[in-house]
Amino acid sequence: MKWCMNINKLSEIVSGEIHNLSGDEIVKNVVRDDREVDEGTVFVALRGENNNGHRFAGRAVENGAVCCVVNRDEGDFGQLPVVAVDDTYKALMDIASFYRDQFSIPVVGVTGSVGKTSTKGMIASVLGREYTTLKTEGNYNNEVGVPLTLFRLSDDDEAAVIEMGMSDFGEISRLSKIVKPDTAVITNIGISHIEHLGSREGICRAKFEILDGLAVDGTVILNGDDDMLWAKNGDLEYETLYFGIENKACDLVASDIKLYSSGSEFTAKIDGKQYRFEVNAPGIHQIYNALAAILVGYSYNVRVDSMIKGVHDFRPEGLRQVKTEYDRFITINDCYNACPDSMESGLDVLVLTAEERGKAARKVACLADMLELGDAAEREHRRVGKMCAEKGVDCLITIGSMAKNIALGAVEAGVNSSDVYEFDSNEEAEKRLKSIIKTGDVIWIKGSRGMHLERIAEALDRLGKSGQ
Repeated sequence: MKWCMNINKLSEIVSGEIHNLSGDEIVKNVVRDDREVDEGTVFVALRGENNNGHRFAGRAVENGAVCCVVNRDEGDFGQLPVVAVDDTYKALMDIASFYRDQFSIPVVGVTGSVGKTSTKGMIASVLGREYTTLKTEGNYNNEVGVPLTLFRLSDDDEAAVIEMGMSDFGEISRLSKIVKPDTAVITNIGISHIEHLGSREGICRAKFEILDGLAVDGTVILNGDDDMLWAKNGDLEYETLYFGIENKACDLVASDIKLYSSGSEFTAKIDGKQYRFEVNAPGIHQIYNALAAILVGYSYNVRVDSMIKGVHDFRPEGLRQVKTEYDRFITINDCYNACPDSMESGLDVLVLTAEERGKAARKVACLADMLELGDAAEREHRRVGKMCAEKGVDCLITIGSMAKNIALGAVEAGVNSSDVYEFDSNEEAEKRLKSIIKTGDVIWIKGSRGMHLERIAEALDRLGKSGQ
């Protein structure tokens, strides 16, 4: 690992003060969890909403930490070896920025309102065919997760794909300045986090903060079917490549698309030749993700056959459109998160799955609140309800105070009110859902992460495996 520093250097990087150690000690790793401490480890104590890492500084030293990075305002740490700073969160990012500078490998930064995790995974799958590639794992896409991801870089890595999330202005700028991407990918501009950012224009401005750390000779890859991203065409000082489906003026366009409940196929022209790609993840949104990955691969001279294989081998992470078939019914566990755009994509997958299952298949949607929509919440929930009607949902179950507007929008748009059920809790919804399931049903489960719909998915999993 390329730490190349001792405690004196670390203290300089974070503008800290050394207490109870010489400063010559070599740094071998940086962690924020005292259970991950090993010889030569620096423990960074972070204050969170539910926990204060400073409480574990002593235990970290007992476990072998060479020192702890602590906030000055936490008081006296006695004889513990510490580096005291104004802000341990900033210190973590400053250390990560220094560590990132030790690697001269291609780094791809990914952000966007919807699809950034799957796009990150698709890019890593494509690059990984020809480069040893590090990628963001899980939801490590914030001001703690991104530094921890960068600390995983090693001499073996030949490329990295780093996801960047945000909920307010300035966050992506700070992340981009430590990631220092060579390529910046923006998937789309939706209305996630509009509660904090005010408008799609505000969201667009926040997403383009990814350029704040982009290399001077960097490349920007954008979704040309997104009106706000296409509006940037010709305005950026970087090489800019566009991908799309509807917009034929894009640099890479998917055509001859075939959609299935398990995935899709499409054709793309590369260097004047047509190539066929297969995606093993459902929904047209995954084609957009694949197109972004292909453009990244092309930028780094990945062979087309490797790109085809990389797209084919990709699988979504976590609780994203996981389809499970039981004897009586099918579930689509899509409860990682939710916003209006991802709701529409998920509805399309529900429809495709039901159509392939046959006439007996009812389309059952179990939907919960979409959070952080601010003043747009009521309108957008009702719009999702209208989508349910337009897509022919047969039975709708809603959970949460705002999701009641999904039910209202669905009934207003033509769904029979006797097929719509509103609940305040997962427990109530689970009981009703179990009582109304019919053989052949396809059940789609989606809501914001904070609504914990995975509990319903787990209950249905137990029911399906029981054979009842």
